[in-house]
Amino acid sequence: MPTHLTRRQALVLPAGIAAGSLIGRRAFAADPIKIGLVAALSGPSAKSGEGITRGLTIAIDEINARGGVLGGRMLEIVRRDDESNPAKGQTAARELIDKEGTVILFGGIDSPVSLAIVPVVNVAHVPFMGVWAAATNITRNGANPNYVFRVSAVDVLVDRALIKYAATTFGSKTPGLMLVNNGWGESNLAGLTAAAQAAGIKLAGAEKFDDKDVDMTPQLQRLRNAGADSVILVGNAAPGAQVVKSLQRMAWAVPVVSHWGISGGRFPELAGSWAGKVHFIQTYSFFGKQNDVGKRVLAALMAKYPDIKGPGDITPPVGVANAYDAMQLTALALEKARSTDGEKLRQAFLAIDSYQGLIKTYRKPFTDENHDALTENDYVMVRYKGDQIEPIAG
Repeated sequence: MPTHLTRRQALVLPAGIAAGSLIGRRAFAADPIKIGLVAALSGPSAKSGEGITRGLTIAIDEINARGGVLGGRMLEIVRRDDESNPAKGQTAARELIDKEGTVILFGGIDSPVSLAIVPVVNVAHVPFMGVWAAATNITRNGANPNYVFRVSAVDVLVDRALIKYAATTFGSKTPGLMLVNNGWGESNLAGLTAAAQAAGIKLAGAEKFDDKDVDMTPQLQRLRNAGADSVILVGNAAPGAQVVKSLQRMAWAVPVVSHWGISGGRFPELAGSWAGKVHFIQTYSFFGKQNDVGKRVLAALMAKYPDIKGPGDITPPVGVANAYDAMQLTALALEKARSTDGEKLRQAFLAIDSYQGLIKTYRKPFTDENHDALTENDYVMVRYKGDQIEPIAG
């Protein structure tokens, strides 16, 4: 940026505006701080992007209402649709960093997209906050320094929970795996295999499917023939629904325990009458007794979004809850950093001591060794009742 104005430029300045005010414009307290979001805003997983947007928005409304950060600077979201496509997500991330000047990026539902963004942010020294994608190597990516943080489930921990739940709830001794054929599926194949071995459980087999597959009968039949007594599902809403419809066509009423991808789209509509049979994992439920933060967030959601009449209308709850807490933690980090500089912000995340959040009270949520704020103790099991996601009693 030029440090001097030409005589002609000085002559056209409005009365009362000093040249120095233009030179220092980027430092104005009134300048908003841009928060980037790269997520699925269209297509089969669009509900996930909408849930994340709502969680971020409610948090930002609260932060701005109490005066913003860094001496009165307001926060604003700048969104880009990745269409669940890694190449488009990577392009969107670069655009938000280079053209929009976002100080942090938030990610969406798809692990392959987040994995494509990881090297971009680590090279650019811009923090990236995952609030849904659960592939273990998103945060455990080998970079030093590592600019990637997450307030979300982590596959290696989810996989232990899924194996344990299938065994304790359904008495499963030989679960079969149905996994999406991408980086997220690979992450869970490794995690579920290790979790089963640690629990002394023998897997009946592992089958893969592509996002656009419409008939999963051959894979399921192989698992059935191999003696699977439960199916552990890892996939998003559309292919997950096809798994359930294939089970129904086979009249195979095997218990299905699922990762949370099915909550990011139109699963109950697509899966039909068997949708409610699937038990799946979340990080939060707006049902039941809420802490003070939960009461406040629920009230704010109902006031801002006319389609939300109660807890069951917050779909998907995981997108809302994870994004809300992650945004509040980001505001804390910005204040600690006293800057929007990427490296200072990275260090500030590591310096957060505690925060009373929606999902839990966070105590040292991030360390040099662990950039994941949630643990296996922060998961709840749920199921669909109609198109609402409700916790499973007991």
